[in-house]
Amino acid sequence: MNRVHLVILWHMHQPQYRDPATGCYVLPWTRLHALKDYWGMVKILEEFPNVHATFNLVPSLAAQLEEYASGNFNEPWFQLAFAPADGLSADQKREVIERAFQLNRDTLLPRWRRFRELFDWVQSTGADAAAAQIGVRDLRDLQLLSQLAWMDEEYLANDPVVSALSRKGADFNEQDKEQLRAKQLELLGRVIPEYRRGSERGQIEISTTPFYHPILPLLCDTDIARIANSYTPLPNPPFRYPQDAREQLARSRVLHQRLIGQPPVGLWPSEGSVSDQALSLAAELGFRWFATDEGVLGRTLNIGFWRDAAGFPENARQLYSPWRIRRDGREIVGLFRDHYLSDLVGFVYSRMDPGHAADDLYHRVRAAGERVQGPRPATVCLILDGENAWEYYPGGGRDFLRRFYRRIEEDPNIHALTASEAIAAAGEIPVLEGIFPASWINANFDVWIGHAEDVQAWNLLRDAREEFEKEAKRRAENDPKAVSEQQLALAYESVLAAEGSDWCWWYGPENSSANDAEFDALYRKHLTEIYLALGREAPDAIAQPIKRAAEGARLIPPSSYLDVHIDGRETSFFEWLGAGIFTSDQRSGAMHGRVYFMETLYYGFAQDRFFVRVDLFPEARSVLRDCEFRVTIHSAEEIRVSIRVLEGRIIGFVVEHNDVCRLNPREKVSVALDKILEISIKRDVIPLVARSFRFGVALWQGGLPIDLMPTEGSLEVQLGDESFAWPIT
Repeated sequence: MNRVHLVILWHMHQPQYRDPATGCYVLPWTRLHALKDYWGMVKILEEFPNVHATFNLVPSLAAQLEEYASGNFNEPWFQLAFAPADGLSADQKREVIERAFQLNRDTLLPRWRRFRELFDWVQSTGADAAAAQIGVRDLRDLQLLSQLAWMDEEYLANDPVVSALSRKGADFNEQDKEQLRAKQLELLGRVIPEYRRGSERGQIEISTTPFYHPILPLLCDTDIARIANSYTPLPNPPFRYPQDAREQLARSRVLHQRLIGQPPVGLWPSEGSVSDQALSLAAELGFRWFATDEGVLGRTLNIGFWRDAAGFPENARQLYSPWRIRRDGREIVGLFRDHYLSDLVGFVYSRMDPGHAADDLYHRVRAAGERVQGPRPATVCLILDGENAWEYYPGGGRDFLRRFYRRIEEDPNIHALTASEAIAAAGEIPVLEGIFPASWINANFDVWIGHAEDVQAWNLLRDAREEFEKEAKRRAENDPKAVSEQQLALAYESVLAAEGSDWCWWYGPENSSANDAEFDALYRKHLTEIYLALGREAPDAIAQPIKRAAEGARLIPPSSYLDVHIDGRETSFFEWLGAGIFTSDQRSGAMHGRVYFMETLYYGFAQDRFFVRVDLFPEARSVLRDCEFRVTIHSAEEIRVSIRVLEGRIIGFVVEHNDVCRLNPREKVSVALDKILEISIKRDVIPLVARSFRFGVALWQGGLPIDLMPTEGSLEVQLGDESFAWPIT
């Protein structure tokens, strides 16, 4: 049997959930996965000293872990989960119910009978009714169990406090919650030191990724996507900033040096995305190896790795080997993951008995040594997320991992090595003069640039990046009107954050989650921060959601013509009777880090007028001191009415045609704000060329779009007498 060098690379990644303006963590996933996976995945290796592994720490994740470890972080769900149950508001109770069950309900929920009981009650009662009915006992149990479910298996089994809470299972008190809170902070503080300890004892190697997890080849040149898929839609003009790709790599090295104590030699390019230009940059900066998927190697060599009935690949000798890439006088070694084996761990073995699954994986790894002969060892690369799979495994996957590690450690013909160890022990490494530009998904870039939503996101990013470039040039030329170095630095930080791959992961049809709206809003917040740092106002396009998912909206079309007196009040019951009404089922309070201000939108027609009314949530009035309402109509031209409000009073408004202000706007438009906001627009202001037009209302504050109605961006308004609207001409 030939030797097998097994390279296990666990990729640890979460996007930057921290709001750049407030410092608030919009979503809690970094903390929750830190509690459940990041520490324990390294800790378990102490039991198997001859099993070496590689862990890839994405810098944007590591920076968040460092902040969480300090204990000085602002995460609303953490605060809410441990807040006294008897002091929660109705909206806070609703959010506890909504967030508590955002976990794997097949593995994490059934551990505690009380957790399942509460879930079944909410399901049968309905979330809104449950929020209104829930008592302090139920609420406190739900708070604690929602946090206990994410604790590491080692803590659940052996920590005196956490294991006691797990055994108790119900009827928790506030002291129990405070004890669990302290244990969470303790565990968060142990994550980064555990990685450093593993590295110092030589059992693990820590690689890195470009800082904010961007798709490096697309930063260098978005046009490169057409090589893998000639039909890929592209931004026009292209995004082409290789200097940003270099900066993302350079920053990752700086953070790695500070946290781990030495510079990284290995790189997992975000999503396994590679190109000749990207790899040349990596080699120039000191990276000695990279890893990507077998599909990239297959397209580079123009061969396939089809599996036989046992799952063993054709061309296994090529797959189970490192390859040396030479470009521009530099070289870097590539490792190529076995896609089939990695996906078995990620998606299949969780549904099997842990012991049987571990044995199956062991035998498949061993088959490489039995079937691939030659003077060099078979280098088998098992590379996948080190966090997301385990909540689908019973017991967090620890029984599976222990069994697999033990089988590997006991086999003298299989050596589990770090990536650098495997490359050093590989013997003579074959050479390639270049690599096919692609990612680990389908050997192309379609997930990040293959849909109209992706292209829209890239266009917005390019426009913001160009604004930054103009200001940077003015600063370099010592223009007295240029912004300061500090402003440039803040803007560039937001540029780099917006370049992360995670935003476009959720755009398009491929991926979706319960947090689509939050991801979309956070991406556009990063773009907005670029303009604000440069002293500019962000364009209205950034206020429009990119993800076009429906939000459970309720729309009632107009049922009569209107006679409205514009005074900011509902003058009579009949004034708005028969108006079109738009409202959303989710428009209540603060949910998932999103705050809503506008409650209901009314609209309708008179013979020569189009009317719009906006009702605010009562609590919104106390927080909106200085803001601006923007009513935008999309027809033959774009018409915008921007209404400035200070301390609850309108202090002025402008009317714009295609961004050009009209003179004497009061001749054509009337506005008023008191209990409600009312707008009247004369018919000749809106040029019509179709049977409908679209409009929406955005609320801006402090240079940021803080609410939009409808959240999809705009509402279609049908014309014609049958729609109680202007006749179609």
